[in-house]
Amino acid sequence: KSSVQTIGEEQIQNPYTELLVLKGHQDIVRFLVQIDDCRFASAGDDGIVFLWNAQTGEKLFELHGHTHKITAIAPFSSSDASEEKKHLILTASADRTVIVWDCSSGRQVQKVSCFHSTVKCLTVLQRLDVWLSGGSDLCVWNRKLDLLCKTSHLTDAGISALVELPKNCVAAAVGKELIIFRLIASNDGSEGWNVIEVKRLVDHQDNILSLVSVNDLTFVTGSHVGELIVWDALDWTKQASEYNFWDSSVHPDVQPEIKLSQSPNETSVQHLTSDEECVFAAVGKGIYVYNLQMKRVIACQRTAHDSSVLHIEKLPNRQLISCSEDGSVRIWELREKQQLPAEPVPTGFFNMWGFGRANKQANQAAKKMQENTPVYFLELVGDLIGHSSAVQMFLYFGELGLATCSADHLIILWKDGERESRLRSLTLFQKLAQNGDLQLKF
Repeated sequence: KSSVQTIGEEQIQNPYTELLVLKGHQDIVRFLVQIDDCRFASAGDDGIVFLWNAQTGEKLFELHGHTHKITAIAPFSSSDASEEKKHLILTASADRTVIVWDCSSGRQVQKVSCFHSTVKCLTVLQRLDVWLSGGSDLCVWNRKLDLLCKTSHLTDAGISALVELPKNCVAAAVGKELIIFRLIASNDGSEGWNVIEVKRLVDHQDNILSLVSVNDLTFVTGSHVGELIVWDALDWTKQASEYNFWDSSVHPDVQPEIKLSQSPNETSVQHLTSDEECVFAAVGKGIYVYNLQMKRVIACQRTAHDSSVLHIEKLPNRQLISCSEDGSVRIWELREKQQLPAEPVPTGFFNMWGFGRANKQANQAAKKMQENTPVYFLELVGDLIGHSSAVQMFLYFGELGLATCSADHLIILWKDGERESRLRSLTLFQKLAQNGDLQLKF
């Protein structure tokens, strides 16, 4: 029997009672990127980019230019004061090209085809008005798509993820290693740049799958075997780490499951996101809320879905959304738990009360902390069933709703049913008023 929480048909706290299905893609849709308050782009394995209106679901443009699947996408707004703000997007593909698109016209602005391998990630450094492409090399480009500088060939594995750090630095995930690069502008006033490797961090035991910047002081990495490391973003030292929060043997209160083999995907940190206080981690089938100040997990749902959780986001109202390979999208609320006295202190993965093997002093401190700090839990408040295959990721558009994309080739816009109903009534009321059919009787 599955230990996954379920919710009945009466989902009082789930506003998403209407959905619009957007068709057009011919293969897995892997990426959604927000362009502005009501537009977004989608891309995936068919190599086509679609631009959509998040309010109406209208298809605005269909962008053809890549011959293979798309591997990365990033918005790139122009910051030129002399012209009107232009919304551009960058797309990288397995055809070893990067294309810049104009979102207003749907036209291809420029194409770069000088890559030796597939570009796996794109990052825009708005402050420096440059963008970076990561593959077998790290390349730095300007707005006109001039190559400003690049690193020498790093490894066959290449860069799988990039995150911007303070002081013109970036952290690049290359297999198990985290490489810190610094961008240096030339002093002679020309547009010359240089990129230098300043440090290699080799603390992870397995490939780094996820990177997230929390603020100017902190960033966090997660690996394939469930390691989570919190780093200082200025001097790149390790602030905290956890290596075994997936191991059920360290949770005596949890009934062990009989398994023929332990799948590594059960421990894999697939996605990380954060706000100023917490890091939210998608680990195997579970989701974990790690408080940065307390340096501990304050809430977790070990089996949030039936399969691996692929994406997780925090909403403004203490809610989380997660989506999974099982095709589901779920809404969770972080709630405070009434604590029972003399509760035992758990140990182990995403150790609930501290890190590593705690000594007696640390245990006492943890018990004291336990008495004074609230414990939270994640309650399932909504289950969005609409996709028939793995949901890759989603975008939250506030009152306009939620966009999800999936391996079923579809994008779904989930709408607040009450809001949509009000808008329809208002439109009808206005039409009647215009036609003079509305007679007010007193």
